[in-house]
Amino acid sequence: MSATATAPATAPAVETTGRRVEEILDRLAADGNTDAGAAAEELVRALMDFYGAGLARILELLGEDRQPALLGDELVASLLVLHELHPENVTTRIGRALETVRSQHPAETVGFDTDSGVLRLRPRTSGGCGCPSTAQAAQQAFESALSCFAPEVTSVRLETAGAGPEPTLLQISRRPPTAATAS
Repeated sequence: MSATATAPATAPAVETTGRRVEEILDRLAADGNTDAGAAAEELVRALMDFYGAGLARILELLGEDRQPALLGDELVASLLVLHELHPENVTTRIGRALETVRSQHPAETVGFDTDSGVLRLRPRTSGGCGCPSTAQAAQQAFESALSCFAPEVTSVRLETAGAGPEPTLLQISRRPPTAATAS
C-alpha cells in the first residue's frame, strides 16, 4: 500500500442506486423463482439492518458536536435518512438541500405538505430570462438536492411571484368632519 492518499471515487447517486436495487429484485421476481426473489429481498433487509446499526453506532461514537460535517455530505445524509437516523427534522433538511443549489437557483420555501410530499417554492429573480429551460433546470436541481437530504419531498412545484393570494386592498378616504374638527 502506498502512503499517498488517493481521491475518493465518485459516490453513486442515491436515486440511481435505489432504482438499480429495485430493478435487480424485479428481475429476480420475473424469473419465476419465488424462493430466489424472497431470498434476495431478505438479503437486502439484513444488509440494511446491519449497515443501519453500524451508522447508528458511528453517530453515537462521534457525538453531536462532530456530526454537522457529516450532515452536509449528500451521500452520508441520504444514508442517515434511509436508515431513519438523521438527527435533523425535514424542514431543516429541506433548507440544507436548497442551500446546496442556492447560488445557481435562489428560491424561498412557500410551504411543504407532509401528507402529499409536495414542496412549493418561489424562485427569487436573479436577473435570469425566465425561460422555460431555466425553470426546468432549477426544478431538476431542486429535486436532485432534495432526493439526498429530504426524500420525504415527492414533488416540487415552482410558483411565480404573483401566484400567492391577492393582497387585501385598503380603502383610504378623507375622514368625515367631527365636532372637534368642525368650525
